[in-house]
Amino acid sequence: MELRQLTDRVFYSLHNKEVDRPVLGYINGRKYSLMVDSGNSKRHVQLFNEAIINEGLRKPDFIAITHWHWDHSFGMNAIEGITFANKKTNEKLAEIAKWKWTDSEMKKRLETKLEIEFADSSIRKEYPVLSEILVTTSDISYNGTMEIDLGGIVAELHPIVSPHSEDCTCIFVPQERVLFIGDAVGVDYYNNCYLDKSKLNSLLIAIEGIDFDICVMGHADPASKLDILNIIGSLLDR
Repeated sequence: MELRQLTDRVFYSLHNKEVDRPVLGYINGRKYSLMVDSGNSKRHVQLFNEAIINEGLRKPDFIAITHWHWDHSFGMNAIEGITFANKKTNEKLAEIAKWKWTDSEMKKRLETKLEIEFADSSIRKEYPVLSEILVTTSDISYNGTMEIDLGGIVAELHPIVSPHSEDCTCIFVPQERVLFIGDAVGVDYYNNCYLDKSKLNSLLIAIEGIDFDICVMGHADPASKLDILNIIGSLLDR
């Protein structure tokens, strides 16, 4: 896995379309470090940790989850640090933690539209042995906003309105002027790829009000503030 340096204290991994591995972030404080999203599997976490160590960095002390979708959260069981997720994310993960991971049960979830085809096929690629899937909730659940002091740098966790999912959280690093938004700019795959433009407009207003230079998305290359606002604007104009 390749780890790229975005600023003096912020790094990110590249996304992988083949098995739907999203971008993972790393914020390096003087006392602690924070990972953005936990990845989609134990293997994803291992590759990320290896990349971090190769850069002379320590494994993350804290991990913040942007939303519940499997590719951003299923690696939590393999994390060594303390995990954070907002209440809505944890409620959904607690529900999924009760699911059985067998071929027949996964097919039933597709038939009942509890799961979508893309997630099902990607999960099967990432987990040749389905029984290895272990879904967990975070160590710490919170409501509203949260600020984590990493030593000389903070990570601000903010709930954000998004058309992609009801539980989206962005992570803002004001000292580095970097904003992680996960998949917030995206359609709702669990609702026939519906794009709620009122929610997208709320997201646009929220992002406009944040003082950042670089936006890190879950499945794309980092973008400038102007570029991400233009992307959202073009979606609104469709």
